[in-house]
Order: sequence, then structure tokens, then C-alpha cells
Amino acid sequence: METERLIIDRVRETDKADYFYNISHDRKVLETFVCRYAETLEDFDFSIYPGRDDLFAIRLKETGRLIGIILCFDEAVGSCEIGYGIGSEHWGHGYATEAVKRFLEYLFSEKDMKTVCASFFTGNDASKCVMEKCGMTFSRFSEKELEYRGVWRDLTYYAIDHAPETGRER
Repeated sequence: METERLIIDRVRETDKADYFYNISHDRKVLETFVCRYAETLEDFDFSIYPGRDDLFAIRLKETGRLIGIILCFDEAVGSCEIGYGIGSEHWGHGYATEAVKRFLEYLFSEKDMKTVCASFFTGNDASKCVMEKCGMTFSRFSEKELEYRGVWRDLTYYAIDHAPETGRER
């Protein structure tokens, strides 16, 4: 998958350092994106990521380097949830919005999803903004749904439905 500035493809063995620095070792990312923290590159168990069907790298087209990830999970017939994280060094450039828009197109056209949802820790206005820019709307609020890093977190869910008669999201 491609956008104007990004390539979205599978995570590769050669992505270990980029994944480490942009996701698993980036404390700012880990405040809002659920992932296990890794202290050092040498101790980072990257073996579980390459080859997964549900996990994609978000790469800068210009360099081919992984700057974030996007994934699809909790798949059911016609629906799924997505999650995404971009290294904090790359925040504020619209990359998450660009990646999510393209990923939604992929899920609706190639995976035949009818409904896609995503959640964010309540108060994460940047993620809320990404979802809204991608056409997602408020679905529900869930108080203290997830324990992460020793704190019970409230989640806010947004969703988007695919309109098959027009081929467009609604």
C-alpha cells in the first residue's frame, strides 16, 4: 500500500532498530500506545513481529525506514479494530492520518470489512483528531477497561462503516 509520502507493508527482520527506537523504546509513544517497553536494542525481542499477518510497517517513502506501525485485530465477520503508533520524532506531520486513511481503504476494499473501530486512551486528543480526520465518529466510552503500565485506563472508541452501495465510507 502506498500514499503520497508513505509505504505500508509487512514488518521485516531488518526493521528491528527502527521498531525499537520508534515504538518499543520511545517512552512518549508508550504513554498512548500499548506495547512492551524495551530498555536496550540487544534485549529487545523482535522475533514476534516479522511475518505477522495483522501487523504492518509505516515507512517513509523517501527513505524506506519504519517510522511506525499499524495493525488490525479482533477480526470478526465484517468487522475489526485497528491500532497505530508513530515514533514521537515523527509526530505533527500528518503521517498517522495518512496511514490510517489508506489502511481503512485496504480493510474495506481488500479485506471486505463493513465496520472498523479504533480506541484511544481518553485524553489522547491527537489520536482522537486522527480518527475524526479519517471519518470515524464516536462509538462508545469504556471506563477503566484496560490496565496498562499499572493504571486502569478509560478508552474512547470511534468507528466507521463502509457504505457498499457507493464504495465510500460513511
